[in-house]
Amino acid sequence: MKRLSKRESELMELFWKCGSMTVLELLEHIPQPRPHVSTVSTQVRLLESNGFLDHVKEGGTFRYHAVISSEQYSNATIGGIVSHCFGNSYIEAVSALIKDDKLSIKELEELVKRFKSEK
Repeated sequence: MKRLSKRESELMELFWKCGSMTVLELLEHIPQPRPHVSTVSTQVRLLESNGFLDHVKEGGTFRYHAVISSEQYSNATIGGIVSHCFGNSYIEAVSALIKDDKLSIKELEELVKRFKSEK
């Protein structure tokens, strides 16, 4: 799955939060200063061509909606990073988080307890 740029990610967050929208409706949710409508329309069409959005025709316009959830995107992105940077080893990825003080041993133990109780 293609990684989203910062702007694409911001647009997808709006679709995930607000649901289906036309480009004009989407534009209303973008903070000032807003880009031109044609810029947003181009970005939305690119998101659609990359498989993140789809549309239905509604009168003379298109209503766009997310094809994948934010959770699906996050999981795919994490999987890509682990594959690319850690030789597809999740143990190495978690080890790197611990070594860089991003995750403590105590937090790791809490995660293990949480998931053991769920199974």
